[in-house]
Amino acid sequence: MKRDEFLMSSLPDAEAARRFLGQLAEAHPSESAKLLKNEGLLSDVLTLVSFSPLLATTLLQNPDYFWWLNRKRRESGVRGKDELLESLARFALTNSQLEPQVLFARFRRRELLRIYLRDIRRLATIAEITEEISHLADAILESALQLARREMDNRFGQPQETDDKGRFVPARFCITALGKLGSRELNYSSDIDLVFFYSDEGSTSGNGSRGQVTNREYFVKLAEYVTKLVGEPSGEGAAYRVDLRLRPHGSLGALTISLADMVRYYKTEARAWERQVLIRSRGCAGDIELFKTFFAEVEDLVFSKKETVETALANVRRSKEQIDLEQVNRRGFDVKLGRGGIREIEFLAQALQLAHGGRDKWLRSPHTLISLVRLADRKHLTETDLTELTTAYTFLRRTEHMLQMENGVQTHTVPEDAEKRELLARRMSFAEGGNFEKGLAKYTANVSRIFTNVFGEVQEVSEEINTTRDVPTASERSRSHVLASIQKSEIEFDPSSKNVTVLDRVSEVSPHFASMLAANPHLVADLPDPEGEFTEPDYAEQMMASVESTRDFGQRLSAMRRTWSRFLLQIVVLDIFEKITISEAKRLQTNLAEASIAAALRAVRDELAIRTGNIGRPAPLDLAVLALGKLGGRGLDYDSDLDLVIVYFDPQDIMAEITPGEFYSRAVELFVTALSSMTRDGSLYRVDLRLRPFGSKGMSAMSIDAFLAYMTDTAAVWEMLAFVKLRMVGGDASIGLNVENETHRVIHERAAALPADELRDETLRVRLALENQRVRTRRGSDIDIKYGSGGMLDVYFAMRFLQLRDNVPDEEVGEKRGSRVEENRRSTRAMLDRLERLYSDRSNLPDSSTPLPAISDLCVGYEFLAKLDHNLRLTIGRTTRVPLGNENALKTIATRMGLASPADLVEQLTLHRLAVRSAFESILS
Repeated sequence: MKRDEFLMSSLPDAEAARRFLGQLAEAHPSESAKLLKNEGLLSDVLTLVSFSPLLATTLLQNPDYFWWLNRKRRESGVRGKDELLESLARFALTNSQLEPQVLFARFRRRELLRIYLRDIRRLATIAEITEEISHLADAILESALQLARREMDNRFGQPQETDDKGRFVPARFCITALGKLGSRELNYSSDIDLVFFYSDEGSTSGNGSRGQVTNREYFVKLAEYVTKLVGEPSGEGAAYRVDLRLRPHGSLGALTISLADMVRYYKTEARAWERQVLIRSRGCAGDIELFKTFFAEVEDLVFSKKETVETALANVRRSKEQIDLEQVNRRGFDVKLGRGGIREIEFLAQALQLAHGGRDKWLRSPHTLISLVRLADRKHLTETDLTELTTAYTFLRRTEHMLQMENGVQTHTVPEDAEKRELLARRMSFAEGGNFEKGLAKYTANVSRIFTNVFGEVQEVSEEINTTRDVPTASERSRSHVLASIQKSEIEFDPSSKNVTVLDRVSEVSPHFASMLAANPHLVADLPDPEGEFTEPDYAEQMMASVESTRDFGQRLSAMRRTWSRFLLQIVVLDIFEKITISEAKRLQTNLAEASIAAALRAVRDELAIRTGNIGRPAPLDLAVLALGKLGGRGLDYDSDLDLVIVYFDPQDIMAEITPGEFYSRAVELFVTALSSMTRDGSLYRVDLRLRPFGSKGMSAMSIDAFLAYMTDTAAVWEMLAFVKLRMVGGDASIGLNVENETHRVIHERAAALPADELRDETLRVRLALENQRVRTRRGSDIDIKYGSGGMLDVYFAMRFLQLRDNVPDEEVGEKRGSRVEENRRSTRAMLDRLERLYSDRSNLPDSSTPLPAISDLCVGYEFLAKLDHNLRLTIGRTTRVPLGNENALKTIATRMGLASPADLVEQLTLHRLAVRSAFESILS
């Protein structure tokens, strides 16, 4: 089979791809020959033309786009408005002969090649795709406005107004986006709903060719010209269809009015549905601050504290009933306006925002998906409803994209023609996966049910959705490698025992730990019964007993590993069967790690006595082990490193022939070996000492005085941020607790003495440096949930900055019952909750400028990221990246997190990352 035939064989419309290649070879033979030599680009081009005859025509008309696409197709991330403006400026320079309308239309079409390819290839989420389409519209509107301003200024001079002192100042102008563009959820063929307004009345300078006019005249002409540049069809169509009917007084109103008139209209004349429209509004071009001034005046009218739930729901319900009546005689299912469609999800979110947003500003997000997440967080929607709505929204928006990008027309109707419907199903299956007909029926039914539960029954509209009975099933994971290891080891194993059920589940959920069982088949016999009653073992006693079972250092390490592995797998099994929570799994692992540290220190003490000839009287280890990171926060998780610092009391006569520094350096070397060395029974933990004073150049252990002197005089801001979580985890408690408390006191005092700007700038610098360093080494499209934008490091750095700036040290752990810690006040989530409570009462921190919604976003985002991180570690192992190419793992993780699908998982992750990064920037801006 030829290479091009092989590439086309799996496409949803292979015939369209073949036809394109034939047309290209006939019209542009040299370009065709070059394309056929570039397999990666050829694959992407054939995929595009298989999905979109519109884009096939674009490429045939502009073969130079192939090589532009070849450069851009490898780029990841959402291109912002400013970046697109720069691209548009370069495009204009190389196409200076084009009329502006044609230029804007061509630029938009070229950019859609790149965006739609990312959409089809699932290289971006729905939220990212619609955000970038919105940025593209913003850039074109901004460019059109700049061009129109130059033209109007040449005619009439600059518009002016007077300030409070009677001086002439330039009048300002803003383009406001409503609807999907307003919420940055624009689709490929949406109308753009715009409203124009200007800052104040006055007149122009009169320096132009046509003399002086009033500001109203000037800005009306400006609005007309912008609309013409962007929305007037040329020989290649318009860049956008511009809809101005949502302006004050609708089609009868002036094209643009002043800020004062805008505010007056919405305060005195606007109807409920007009105020509802402002939920999804923003300044998208021109003077954005002018929009903020306007919205600040009317926000409390949009989200009224007097609004009742009943009134809000009734107003939105009436709008929905009118839409249903208009749909009665239409043929085919409309994914936007039909029952269970996109509009029901949008209306549901907006109605609940109107009902509760007056009393809760955090709910006032224009983005549909973000608003749904926040509504669920405030318990106005259940978690099940949230999952079903966001999954349905993703599916329906992708369907809408497929329908519109076929020919570039604004359509939302699933075709009734069998052949066209089958082609749509193949395209959706290629891009989305699963059975299209089954998915359409399922998701619209879920949306309709939730909508009805919230609003009550609405008028029934007959719409049939064909379904098929083909429901794909997930394949079970293989456990053959584990069973083969058991057979080779000749261990007695009853295949009818309960261990088989446990083994099956471990192999299905966690290939990572199944591999651990394959490497150590004797552990299979010790797998716990997940249905039995679980009593937390005394890890300290059991780990110490393993050390005391023998005197040989190597045998002690092996005994420790066997005991540790048995306990760890017990936690894993209980976790997999969901018999313990994530926080309990982390608490148990933290306790196991501390028990392992104590056992390792005992082994080290005895081994040092043997090596120094003091078997009968081992020298005391007057040292303390202090932890940072996850162990410091009592949140150790699977495959976590142990970030440790070791300090010692510095006696003068520890040993005549060796200095204390040399003695404790040997002790630390043995200690690291006890925990980290790989034996036939595996290893326990990776020990990381790089955060110690002076880093890799410093001593592996330091005296108490030297350590505290370093923290007082030398430690950098980034070290202060790290040592916020310092906690004693082993060794001499009197030493450890003293150093822990003194360190906390020192760093908080030093932070208080720093200018807040310096602390903020250095925190931001270090965080972004870590992000950029990881970006430079990044390979593939996997999402890094720790180092990447909106990842866990955003949460850690923002939280610790606030702790230092506002002197909020970690609290001691809560009440203990036996060996079990009932409450962990050292965890990241506990501190975020504490900060949220603290900042909710401004009297506690009168000088703090930290916005409470930012803390709330960090709380919600961290909870999602931490849950995802835990499940990644459980199913895959040590990684900070979401493996987008590992569909089986993503399905398992999505199920364990209560999400509908891998697509839903990625969608939710994107929303939380956007919210976390926004909160991070808000706190550290």
